Amino acid sequence: MKKYIYILLGTLFVISCSDIIEVPDISNNAVTLIAPSDNATLSITTLSLSWDLVEDAESYQVQVAQPDFETILQLVIDSTLTQNSISVELEANTSYQWRVRGKNSDYSTPYTTYSFTLE
Repeated sequence: MKKYIYILLGTLFVISCSDIIEVPDISNNAVTLIAPSDNATLSITTLSLSWDLVEDAESYQVQVAQPDFETILQLVIDSTLTQNSISVELEANTSYQWRVRGKNSDYSTPYTTYSFTLE
């Protein structure tokens, strides 16, 4: 009988702890991209991609595609970071799209996408 009481108490403890450890739902939030701005034309090949932090996001997935995500020829970067910027070196005379989404252990924001061209 004691065995069943311990199992019941253990189960109740686990259930009550899961209510305490609630991960915030960030799926309705959006990442704001800072630089490079949308449709920018740049004359440099080493640049910093940066964005604003999202409250309750633990990491950010950053992707860069050539020329864009609809007609992707190459996925140049696919990284998960905890900071809100990344330095990249890309080819000149090429068009790119970049996108970022915030993530935590249970949720992610939608991607925010910008385009840019390197001359």
